[in-house]
Amino acid sequence: MWTDLTRSIHPALVTWPGDPSPTITPQARIDAGDSCNTSLLQFPSHLGTHLDAPFHFVQDGKRLHEIDLDKLIGPARVVDCSEARGRISRADLERVNLNGATRVLLRTACSNWLNKSEFRSDFVALDPDAAEYLVEREVGLVGIDYLSIEPFGCEGHRVHHVLLGNEVVVVEGLDLSGLPEGDVEFICLPLKIRDGDGSPCRAVARPL
Repeated sequence: MWTDLTRSIHPALVTWPGDPSPTITPQARIDAGDSCNTSLLQFPSHLGTHLDAPFHFVQDGKRLHEIDLDKLIGPARVVDCSEARGRISRADLERVNLNGATRVLLRTACSNWLNKSEFRSDFVALDPDAAEYLVEREVGLVGIDYLSIEPFGCEGHRVHHVLLGNEVVVVEGLDLSGLPEGDVEFICLPLKIRDGDGSPCRAVARPL
């Protein structure tokens, strides 16, 4: 059975500080005499469950429409990092079995935080040395369950530069609370936005 890892988009969904909240404005409604229901959607490109294209932090990096689809579909390893506080270090990742893992999903103690309406800056994220370790392991995709793979307020955005600069796809805002640790089949497909820096996506998984 497939598990939906995607946060529903709605006006009260938590956004990154400075980003506008999503709006869903009715354009046509059957109960108003129109022939169908349609809506106008307005939201940031890095909203809820979303994917970072390399172009997000790398000026000459691949745009959204250029990402290799093979990175977005296939086996992934769910790693339990729920004991981590603040940052996931290289040592934390060295203690788990990543042998053969080309996609890694990091489940933290923050997996339910996006169910709340207020942003929290103390979320768990990767240290730069942990990002470098994933690159060394030839991981092609890494996902996490809050709005950023990188700790809040880090100067230079080194984690993003390490990952996206090596064409590691980053998926943020996943709901990993219902996934057990271990290997799953994973699918994560963003909107195909030409020259996009990122996009909300629908992510699902099922045990292998």
